Amino acid sequence: MNTQTKMAIIAISIVIPISSLIVYGTNPNLEPTTSDNSKLQVISSFNPLHEFAQNIGKDKVDATLLVPIGVEPHDWEPTIKDVQKMQASDLIIINGIGFENWVDKLGENNYQGTIVDTSDGIIVKDSEKDNHEDEHDHESGDPHIWLNPVYAKTQVQNIADAFSKHDPQNQQYYQSNAKSYIEELDLLDLQIRNELSNCNSDFVAFHDAFSYFAEEYDLHQHTIISSNDPHGEVTAKTLENVITTAKELDIKIIFSEDTVDSKTSQVIANEIGGKVLVLSPLEVASDGTYIQKMIENLENLKEALC
Repeated sequence: MNTQTKMAIIAISIVIPISSLIVYGTNPNLEPTTSDNSKLQVISSFNPLHEFAQNIGKDKVDATLLVPIGVEPHDWEPTIKDVQKMQASDLIIINGIGFENWVDKLGENNYQGTIVDTSDGIIVKDSEKDNHEDEHDHESGDPHIWLNPVYAKTQVQNIADAFSKHDPQNQQYYQSNAKSYIEELDLLDLQIRNELSNCNSDFVAFHDAFSYFAEEYDLHQHTIISSNDPHGEVTAKTLENVITTAKELDIKIIFSEDTVDSKTSQVIANEIGGKVLVLSPLEVASDGTYIQKMIENLENLKEALC
């Protein structure tokens, strides 16, 4: 390992923990608006779920995104205004598995609506590195189920069922919309499966976000940060281990994320003579749909693996 790389590793281990690019301020998505009270008032905790709700409810719901664009959901806490808006909603859609750490407080404040846990029916992976599976523990574990399109279909169906139960008059409408969107997710799943089927399996992600994805498509995720949270600590020893692993497996692409400083990934890439690409966990709202962003991930994975 050359002197320049060693210096970079030491500098990063001192400066890190890495922080995501966070936008502070009011949430324009939750500013008071004139709403049609005949529609379901729906709030989704973060962007993928918001998009799922929009595709299912369309013009029958007033859908609101809770975590503002540009804000990392791991860091977000509701303001008093956010809580008031949630209290006025019919349904709050959450990912579950401990991803929304503010949900319990909402229950303590006697929320009268329905909290829709979209992880219902999904086998949850333990957050520990050995990844034991626990069908019953939905309070903790790896929350990144939305990155597996097969599990995303379950989330979509859970939302459609909640809408149907709350608004039975429009049940057929919600179920039909869900069916159409699930067919799009089926095509996404098939595309990923086909295009990665004859490729290598080992890749280096930034943080531990792609366990469900990797398991679904017979891949092997290695990580720079072993935590489910992208703010985990990066040490010099961690970087040395990742560099060793990448060299042993002849990995030439190291992934960063769209909302973190790529410096850490670049240090590793420099040492192995490779380069950095983005593998987005889709946690922070940005341009592009869920399916478009997943296909962008697929294209970058193909460059790394195929």
